[in-house]
Amino acid sequence: MLCYDNFMTETNARPGGPGQPGRPGRHGPMSGRQAEAARNDQRILESARAVFVADPGAPITAVAKHAGVGISALYTRYGSKEELLRTLCTDGLLTFVRETEAAIERVKHGDDHWQVFADFMRNLTDADTSSLTRAFAGKFAPTPELYALASRSAELSEEFFGLIRDVLRPDLVLHDVSLAFELVAAIKFADPARTTELRHRYLALILDGMRADGRSELPGPPPAWQEISERWNAS
Repeated sequence: MLCYDNFMTETNARPGGPGQPGRPGRHGPMSGRQAEAARNDQRILESARAVFVADPGAPITAVAKHAGVGISALYTRYGSKEELLRTLCTDGLLTFVRETEAAIERVKHGDDHWQVFADFMRNLTDADTSSLTRAFAGKFAPTPELYALASRSAELSEEFFGLIRDVLRPDLVLHDVSLAFELVAAIKFADPARTTELRHRYLALILDGMRADGRSELPGPPPAWQEISERWNAS
C-alpha cells in the first residue's frame, strides 16, 4: 500500500503530490511561510512513519522530537496519534491505488502481463506500504473515508488480478499476494540500501513461485479475507 516523497510545487500546508487524490492542493508558487509549513508537515509525516513503524506504542512526543519540531506545531496539524496513523495509512492506500491503476493501464495497452505484475510487486515493495500494515493493524479505528478508499483499492486489485490471471499459477489467490508483501516487508537491516537489496532478492524468489508454469501444489488453504481483515479490529 506508499509514496512519501511529496514535492511541494502544488500543495498547501498539508502537502500531497500534484494531483494526488485525498489531499487538497493549490496551484502556483508557494509563499515562504507556506513552503516552511509544508516542509514541517513532511518532516512530521516522515518522522511519524519512522517512529511508529519501529515502535507502534511510541508516544506522539517521540515524533515531534524525531522531526525537530515543537509539540505545539505537531498538534496544530494532527490532533492525535490516531490521526497521524490514519494519515499514514491513507497515504499508503493512495500509493497502492495509483500503482494498481498504472498497472491496469499498462495491461490494457498491451504490455507483457508478467512484466507488469513483476514491476507492480517491485514498486510496492520499494514503497514499503506493507510495513504500515504490519505495524498499525488494530492500532486505530479506521474512518468511513478510509474504508471507502480501502474498498476502492480492493476493487482495483480484483480487476488487475483478473487481467493477469493467465501468467499466475492457478492456485494463487489475491490474498496470497497481500501476505507476500508483508513477508518481504519483514526484512529490515540497519543499512537501508542492504534492506532494499535483500527485499528484491527474496521478492524474486517469491515471484518465481507465483508463475503459472509447472509448480508443485501449495500446502494448506490460502488466507481468507476474515483472517486478513480481523487484525484491523482494535483490541
